[in-house]
Amino acid sequence: MSDKALLVLRDGIVFEGENFGSEGETIGEVVFNTSITGYQEILTDPSYKGQIVTMTYSQIGNYGVNEEDIESIGGIKAEGFIVKEALDFPSNWRSKISLNEYLKKYSIVGIQDIDTRALTRHLRNHGAQMGIISTKDLNPESLFKKVKAHPWISAFDLVKDVTTKEQYQWTEGCWKWCSPPHPPLAKGGQRRGSVVVYDFGVKFNILRNLVEAGFDVTVVPAQTPAEEVLEMNPDGIILSNGPGDPQTVTYAIENTKKLMGKKPIFGICLGHQILGLAMGGRTYKLKFGHHGGNHPVKDLATGRVEITSQNHNYCVDIESVKGQAKLTHKNLYDGTEEGMQHVELPIFSVQHHPEAGPGPNDSAHLFKRFREMIEGNIC
Repeated sequence: MSDKALLVLRDGIVFEGENFGSEGETIGEVVFNTSITGYQEILTDPSYKGQIVTMTYSQIGNYGVNEEDIESIGGIKAEGFIVKEALDFPSNWRSKISLNEYLKKYSIVGIQDIDTRALTRHLRNHGAQMGIISTKDLNPESLFKKVKAHPWISAFDLVKDVTTKEQYQWTEGCWKWCSPPHPPLAKGGQRRGSVVVYDFGVKFNILRNLVEAGFDVTVVPAQTPAEEVLEMNPDGIILSNGPGDPQTVTYAIENTKKLMGKKPIFGICLGHQILGLAMGGRTYKLKFGHHGGNHPVKDLATGRVEITSQNHNYCVDIESVKGQAKLTHKNLYDGTEEGMQHVELPIFSVQHHPEAGPGPNDSAHLFKRFREMIEGNIC
């Protein structure tokens, strides 16, 4: 892994490093992730479609890659990978292949041996922006022209690229130590609820946590008409995470408008943003987004501070839905909105990822809360 590679950002900054993974060229929005571990889950998270991920931790790949810790079907969803040092000699009893081999398997271009601290600082100061990694064109001026000519990420509906093509059932629960996942049994004859999950780029760990919370889970494509979902008569509806600008997913916004008031709804990340737009609100883009597993979020109702997993570039302006929804969670890093609840209807949503994968499990109780909301609505 000694072939030269270049990273060129849209503002003209050039980073020179070494190639790892696949050779070639890739363009995407460059963002940074502050997680120390979980690179396999990050790479397979559909929310990273259209983006090149920079890991701020210095050494990545030391425990390899396995066949279980993926968050979506079809392999890596990120457009490229940037690290300080890619370790090609993993040590872990679950490892099957190295990170380098994994990137090659899915034709993902990576660059290492660059100053990721300097890159992260640049993105913090100047904002997330389009970038290009290349191993075949090593002319900075040529690469700069290519990335300048490429549309911003907001020009695309990336949900269409990652959603399931067909409806399916999900039965796998959460992983337990030394025990394969399985659907938990209902306790004391308790009725299992049913939910329909709109797949805007859903992570598997959301589905696992829903099973653990006592739901039978049906996943449907992002463009499924609201009328079709209502005919299925689920107890509740999940609006999942996903990539890109929520304003491009117009069909999801329209379907959500039709579902509000008909069924309890829980929105996560992109699903939270879509709910805000369906209420007639506004979303705005953060300067460099929130990506990582160490973001403190305060639950305004309880005062509890939870350390959360995050991956988003957009945020709901809570003032734009005033009178319909109230703020429930707040990011303690920058004060941005992290959750809301409808003032009348059984609807709530969060901007962070309660399912983690990777990250802490402080917010996993929200899946149980949704179950309790549904039971209260039924009664």
